[in-house]
Amino acid sequence: MTIQINQQSVEFSTAAQINIEDLAEIASLGFKTVINNRPDGEGGDAQPKSADLAAAAKKLGLAYIYIPVVPNNIQPDQVEAYAKAYASAAKPVLGFCRTGNRAANIRNMALNVEQAKGVIAWLKSKCLITRLWRWYKGRCSKGSCCGSCKK
Repeated sequence: MTIQINQQSVEFSTAAQINIEDLAEIASLGFKTVINNRPDGEGGDAQPKSADLAAAAKKLGLAYIYIPVVPNNIQPDQVEAYAKAYASAAKPVLGFCRTGNRAANIRNMALNVEQAKGVIAWLKSKCLITRLWRWYKGRCSKGSCCGSCKK
């Protein structure tokens, strides 16, 4: 069976629900990691269990990560867990859920978290509070904020 894979970037693609049989094709396409964002049982008995997918992936040399997300209810702790897992995952990564949309959405959120952390680290390294204090202190006629100046 050929699965429908949607490439989001060089390092990340998405797919709808996969089956154990699909994992051999996924490995042959060069994927190194599979991330499952679909909770067990969401699709009824037809949906393979995450533990079964993980065992089959391991036999094929694929890393397997399970971060279940309820549709339209992605939580901040799930995004944080995804960001950590994705950052350390062997690339390329195939993320899947029922349609592939959740997998794409949580990855995009996780990338934004990582970018935000980078900006915060940069801002902290620039010591903005100290710079603001020095600027303000230079504006005070007494050389420090004593409350007696009228500037």
